[in-house]
Amino acid sequence: MEFRDSEREQEFRKVVRDFLDAEYPADFAGRPSEWGLFNGSGARGPQMQAFWEFMRGWTKKLNERGWGAPAWPKEHGGGGLSVKEQFILSEEFAWRRAPRSGGIGHGWAGPTIMVYGTEEQKQEYLPKIISGEHVWCQLFSEPGAGSDLASLQTRAIRDGDDYVVNGQKIWTSGAHAAHMGILIARTNPDAPKHRGISYFLVDMKTPGIQVRPLVNMLNSHEFNEVYFEDVRIPATNLLGEENRGWYLATTTLDFERSGIATSVAHQLIVKDLVKFAKESELGSHTVATNDAIRRELADRAIEAQVESLICYRIISMQERGEIPNKESSIAKLYSSELDVRLASTAMHLGGLYSQVTDREDTHALGGKFPRFYMHSTTSPIGGGTSEIQRNIIAMRGLGLPRG
Repeated sequence: MEFRDSEREQEFRKVVRDFLDAEYPADFAGRPSEWGLFNGSGARGPQMQAFWEFMRGWTKKLNERGWGAPAWPKEHGGGGLSVKEQFILSEEFAWRRAPRSGGIGHGWAGPTIMVYGTEEQKQEYLPKIISGEHVWCQLFSEPGAGSDLASLQTRAIRDGDDYVVNGQKIWTSGAHAAHMGILIARTNPDAPKHRGISYFLVDMKTPGIQVRPLVNMLNSHEFNEVYFEDVRIPATNLLGEENRGWYLATTTLDFERSGIATSVAHQLIVKDLVKFAKESELGSHTVATNDAIRRELADRAIEAQVESLICYRIISMQERGEIPNKESSIAKLYSSELDVRLASTAMHLGGLYSQVTDREDTHALGGKFPRFYMHSTTSPIGGGTSEIQRNIIAMRGLGLPRG
């Protein structure tokens, strides 16, 4: 990996920095988004409301530059940026804690449609993803098919010009707000489980779709369970070939895993923890009386740097035109488990005050530590469990036989 920017890349980095200096308000630059929180004000606070008002114009400004979907070709409304330019954009935005457009539509549905969709499908869906008109969700996991996704049982039966879908999906992020969904369902129950699956683009307002909330232990509603009862999906919404949907789904998951690069966020969390240890009464008392905490902080700082090197490795592969596979799984595994270790260190640093979730409490950063800890428990599960990532690394990286 070449760590130094070329002359062209230096110029692009300056363009990004100048844009952030001019357009991103200083009031929002300190929001600790990597903690999954917005300062101490809470999701319904006035500061959060002001932020969402700002975001409407911010998204438009990003789209005008093609930065809403920087990896997409310009003919589809994207930025057409090189791999390294995309990396620079993400890095500079992350250090400023500035939001980027994204989500299922930009990151996974859109790229998969670009690879496998018909021209009609591209013309219908891609512009609405770029504009923000359509929010997407991912209808993959089921109660009995999470880590072993190919065991899914949701059925899609061809009936004239439609497919009739029955079944259930679970852990569907944002389904309650989504206009469209990417769905995989079994169209041939007699075929081997990987070969009888098809991939559909689903209007979430179709009759027969019911979305029910799943509230997590943070009392936050992000996930949902989705029920399909005799849902009729037009055959024109089939993406790719019938019964070949598994291969499209693995493409979508590769987009997901190769896009998980949180090293900057983790480095910012380490900085916040070190600052807390130095400047707060509670933190300074803890490190003064517990040598183990100082060693933990040093370990987390080193691990965050190692994570950044793993991300650089993936970027260097993509620059050479290679497709990261096991490397993406290494990055996902390392990043998600570092999330848990960082949360544990925060709890150790806060001591008994780390059990206080009150946003008005001043001892442990307004209850950030326990909420971050509870949220981190999802990291080794979402986007493919740590066990799945280890299997991929073992088989595709080390050449070990399937157990």
